[in-house]
Amino acid sequence: MSWIKRILFKESTGRLRRIYDRVSGPSGQLDNVLTIHSLRPHTLEGHLALYKNTLHHGANTLTKSFRETVGVYVSALNGCRYCVEHHFTGLKRLLEDDDLAERIRTALESNILEPVFNLREQVALRYVRTLTQAPYALIEQDINDMRQAGYDDGQILEINQVAAYFSYANRTVLGLGVQTDGEVLGLSPSDASDPDNMAHE
Repeated sequence: MSWIKRILFKESTGRLRRIYDRVSGPSGQLDNVLTIHSLRPHTLEGHLALYKNTLHHGANTLTKSFRETVGVYVSALNGCRYCVEHHFTGLKRLLEDDDLAERIRTALESNILEPVFNLREQVALRYVRTLTQAPYALIEQDINDMRQAGYDDGQILEINQVAAYFSYANRTVLGLGVQTDGEVLGLSPSDASDPDNMAHE
């Protein structure tokens, strides 16, 4: 469901069908956040490239669970329930610890990070919060704080890019009324070694 027309899998042809074939889940399901691009397949390709490379690329060195945590946090800060539900489900699957997952969600949604996250993670998440809510307020010291917490510059870039990607995705979803109706939550590309493998599992 959305506020603009979407072309669903069974109606798709040509370039759009080829993209859908690449990204569909095991039973052919497609996330609504992807089908919202169907009237402009080139923007779908751009979205997929950002998504795969920020969240699911093998060259990233932060844990996938922390990258998903950043995504859930940005989405909660932006009030994007669609992305919170999708990526929290994926995070929960990665953690294999339902109690920890629920404590993480509570901490992120309440903005009270201390009980769940260590000091290193808190520094990164504070940066993510400022980048999401007041990017103009960031200063070089915020980067230095992350360095001092133990992140190298490549990891700082990863944090920045995941946070920036989710703000983009949140605005796509919220601005076009995308809903989770009929979706299987938490599917994602599992092959991090192949940047072109977008199959969702």
